[in-house]
Amino acid sequence: MIKASELKKGKVVQHEGGLYSVSDIQRVSKGNWRSYLQAKFKSLKDGRVIDVRLSVDDRIETPFVDTKPYQYLYKDGDSFVLMDEQTYDQITVSADVMGEAELYLRGNETVTVQMIEGKIVAIELPNTVQLKVVDAPPVVKGATATNQSKEATLETGLRVRVPPFIEIGEELRIDTRTGEYLERAKE
Repeated sequence: MIKASELKKGKVVQHEGGLYSVSDIQRVSKGNWRSYLQAKFKSLKDGRVIDVRLSVDDRIETPFVDTKPYQYLYKDGDSFVLMDEQTYDQITVSADVMGEAELYLRGNETVTVQMIEGKIVAIELPNTVQLKVVDAPPVVKGATATNQSKEATLETGLRVRVPPFIEIGEELRIDTRTGEYLERAKE
């Protein structure tokens, strides 16, 4: 059992007798009302998505999930190829299990594979990834970080809002939990 406030994307939970993976979770605070969590749970059995509203202090049951690090290698058609970092065995994972992973992974990143009884049920991405800008509007002279942001396209096809001084070819750090720009990558 874990507190609802500890939930994050990709976590496998037991809810109303079924197994679900958390596909989205947001904390909602309205004025002087108690804050709560608005989550989307994706059924591991049939793939349907349900909306769930949780109190921050609610307890959620989590089944025993075997987690193991795998290295993401490449996308092959509609599936993804991962490699066990200890045995070098390669496995193929379907796109519905990977979720939005293709927008954040370019190859050779380590992901956490979650398995129940030998079946892959979810993939947990690293919290941040480093991606290169392939398309962005030109830099405006005199633009500072406090100015309006612009939309940039990264090498994986992900589109993010970035400060106006970001140029094509720069490496950026992106938060995989929110899909937001964090900072320029350090050399």
